[in-house]
Amino acid sequence: MSEVNISATAVKELREQTGVGMMDCKKALVEANGDFEKAIELLRLRGQKMSEKRADRDAKEGVVIAMVSPDNKKGIVVRLSCETDFVSKNEDFINLTKDIAQIALNTFPSDLESLNQQHMNGLTLQTVVTEQVARIGEKIEIADYQKIEAPLVTSYIHMGNKAGVLVGLNLADDKYIDAGRDVAMQVAAMKPVALDKDDVSQDIVNKEIEIGKEIARNEGKPEDMLEKIAVGKLNKFFKDNTLLNQVFVKDGKISVAEYLKSKNPELTAIGFKHVKLG
Repeated sequence: MSEVNISATAVKELREQTGVGMMDCKKALVEANGDFEKAIELLRLRGQKMSEKRADRDAKEGVVIAMVSPDNKKGIVVRLSCETDFVSKNEDFINLTKDIAQIALNTFPSDLESLNQQHMNGLTLQTVVTEQVARIGEKIEIADYQKIEAPLVTSYIHMGNKAGVLVGLNLADDKYIDAGRDVAMQVAAMKPVALDKDDVSQDIVNKEIEIGKEIARNEGKPEDMLEKIAVGKLNKFFKDNTLLNQVFVKDGKISVAEYLKSKNPELTAIGFKHVKLG
C-alpha cells in the first residue's frame, strides 16, 4: 500500500488511540502497510527505543499524588517524573498520574516494581509510561511509590502537586482527620527524617555525632569533652528533625506529639511518608 492510500481518518484514529503526533502516526501506518495493529506495535517499539535513549536524562519535574482509601485505613503516594515543568503542568500528564495513583490505591502493591506491573487498559503501567515517552518526547517514569496502612490515614498534597504526604494515626476516628492533615502539612514544611528519635538510622546518628565532635573541636573544646558535647547536639538534632519532637508549626509553644495529645491523650502518629520532586 502506498503512502497516498493512508487515509486521514486512519491517521486521526491512530493518533486518538496512542496520543502520538500525526506525522509519526502516518509514518507508522505507511511502514505497516495500513495495518492498524502493526502500526500501534511500531509506535510502541519506538517509544521503548526513545525511553532507552533518554534513560540517562534527569527527570526532576513531575507530579506527586497522594490518595487515601474511602475507609481512611490505607494511603498511597506516587510520583510520576518528567524532564520539564511544561510537561508536568499538562492536564493529561496530571490525569495520568491520578490514574496511576488510583490503581496503586486499589491494588496496594508491595513496592515500586510491583506497581509497574499492575495493569491499565490491558497494558502494564511500565508499558503505559514507556508509550508516553514516544508521545511526549521526554523521559517519564514512575519514580517513587510509598504506602501506609494504619487505623487512620490522612494525606496532604503540597505546592501544586510538588509533594505528597501520608500520616498514619493510631486511633480510628474520623474526628482526628483534621489533626492528621495538620501533621501531614508539618511533614511537608519541616521535612523530618524520622517519626521519633528511636527511628533515626544508626548511620545518621553516627554522622551527627561526628559532626558535633568536629564542631566542638573547631571551637577549641577539650578533647575529653567532645563526646558529651556531641551527644547534646544530637538531642537537639532529634528535636529539630523527628516529627513527634518537632515544634508544631501552627503553635510554636508545643511539639507535634503534644498537639496530638491535646486532641486525645492516647492519640499519636505511628508513621509517615513524604514524597517530593527532585
